[in-house]
Amino acid sequence: MAESACLATMHEWESPDYEPSLPVSEKSNPLTRDIDQASANCIVRMLQACDAQMFQEETGATYQRLLSKQVVETLMEVAKKVERILKDPRDSVVVLSGCGTSGRLAFLITSTFNRALRELNQSSVYSYIIAGGDRALLSSQEAPEDDPEQGMLSLKKVCEGKKRVLFIGISCGLSAPFVAGQLDLCLQHPEVYTPVLVGFNPTHQARDESIPGCTFTFRSVVQRMQELSKSQKAFLINPAVGPEAISGSSRMKGGSATKILLEVILSAAHAATFTNTPITYKGILQHMRAYEKTLDVTFAQKEGIGALLEAAGKSLQCGRRVCYLGWGSLATLGLIDASECIPTFGADYEDVRGFISGGYRELNNNEGPLGPDFCIAHEDFLHLVLPFFNDQDIVLLIYTHSDDVSEVAKLARRVREKTSNLHAVYHRVDGDNEAAVQQEDINKLCLSSLEITWSSPASGILAHLQWELSTKLLLNAVSTGAHVLKGKIYQNYMIDVQVTNSKLYCRAARLLQKMSGCPESQCEEALLKTIYRVDKLTADITSSDIATHTRTARNRTKVVPLALVCLLTGCSLMEAETHLEQQPIVREAVEACLS
Repeated sequence: MAESACLATMHEWESPDYEPSLPVSEKSNPLTRDIDQASANCIVRMLQACDAQMFQEETGATYQRLLSKQVVETLMEVAKKVERILKDPRDSVVVLSGCGTSGRLAFLITSTFNRALRELNQSSVYSYIIAGGDRALLSSQEAPEDDPEQGMLSLKKVCEGKKRVLFIGISCGLSAPFVAGQLDLCLQHPEVYTPVLVGFNPTHQARDESIPGCTFTFRSVVQRMQELSKSQKAFLINPAVGPEAISGSSRMKGGSATKILLEVILSAAHAATFTNTPITYKGILQHMRAYEKTLDVTFAQKEGIGALLEAAGKSLQCGRRVCYLGWGSLATLGLIDASECIPTFGADYEDVRGFISGGYRELNNNEGPLGPDFCIAHEDFLHLVLPFFNDQDIVLLIYTHSDDVSEVAKLARRVREKTSNLHAVYHRVDGDNEAAVQQEDINKLCLSSLEITWSSPASGILAHLQWELSTKLLLNAVSTGAHVLKGKIYQNYMIDVQVTNSKLYCRAARLLQKMSGCPESQCEEALLKTIYRVDKLTADITSSDIATHTRTARNRTKVVPLALVCLLTGCSLMEAETHLEQQPIVREAVEACLS
């Protein structure tokens, strides 16, 4: 009985009656309704169940899924387009572009596959674009997401002098104006550009709000692409992967599914070009299944992940720090995970930090070092952060046994001088015991060591891509769970979300409506009063556009919690601020008002 109830909950979101006004990417997930009350181990089990929804088979005609026939066939066709460019790269480029997490993953994936090309003495063919430039790799730069012109200009710049461009725009909710602008540019110049859109809503749920200064909406761009897809002049890859564990937090399944889809495409194209392996339906499906296995291997360690999550939660509850010290691309995933905590949970930049061995030299981003506000090397951690540590701060070492494990041991000893709250997560291939002695040294220095063991893979790059996805799943679980334990989530909603672009503004207004039961107009009024810190709205404020509101909100904290307290109690803004000062745990402050 319990099993059938769980299965029903897994599929509940697919019903047309479930939160019908919301696109899939914004719906709440029935599996995590009570995540804010859950223990650390229970949080991990909930996140595992949500991640498993990515690979659910298609049931009926409601939504196409990751493994649906149409999706796999489209992946094959796009892989063939990439193969043609790899075989004749003259005047050609493959561009991956997105905002926030999507742009960060565009960077990670282009870095991985350009490196693979360099190892084969081939020239690079991949470029990335992230809204807000390289600073957005390491921090929240949400406002540029709303700027379609900036999207177009950045694409023109990357493609200057190119005669053939395969453009892959990523927007999990089919909503980002930045990407819509780029797709529109592609559609205007079909002789140069072939556009591919990756997202996780059905096309009829693409955002249809007008974009300031534009004659198109995201949905109208999608409709034009649908028409062109019939003749393979454009491609849409938009399976549903189910609602996020934390409503709207597309860094999680949206990010993981983006990584899976794009890596399957590029891996198939590389194998076809350099090892004469034909691109087949079976081959694409096998690769997708390998990623499904990655979830099983990762969550086989759910008790260890739960313990890490609990330790990180305790650090955040004490107002202390969580630091990831990583090597290679796994360190990049640490940097990405840390950067996402700021907009998602209203976290401080210092709360969760990532550091990479080799710093910017290893990161190898377009713009190089990004200045003193973005120090990311292990040396920066040792000199600028570690001296202020105590046992309430937590350090997580992230590496593989193909990294220099003696260097890991050396860093572990340095960290251990300042804090005993040191943990390790590492990947190794079964039977590879080369680093066993150094690993024993690390184990003795750490409070916990989580070993993720993999059977010998068919290819080196596939193994590394699986290690990356595994690390992403684990870090997402740790940082999300830690913030849940800190009280930053109410039910399964981002109650302390930053209101820094139009998508987040609409989400905040919707959240206030859902939780307060007040009419839409009253909720938007409360939101604006909190953004502008006034008890009475002026004509100037009410006549301003959303872009003006979000610019003002950029320097504000606790916007949604304050607005909600005002709506629930009818108190003034100053009284609401006092209420939140007395009860800084946002979830408990909200519950006190609701009871």
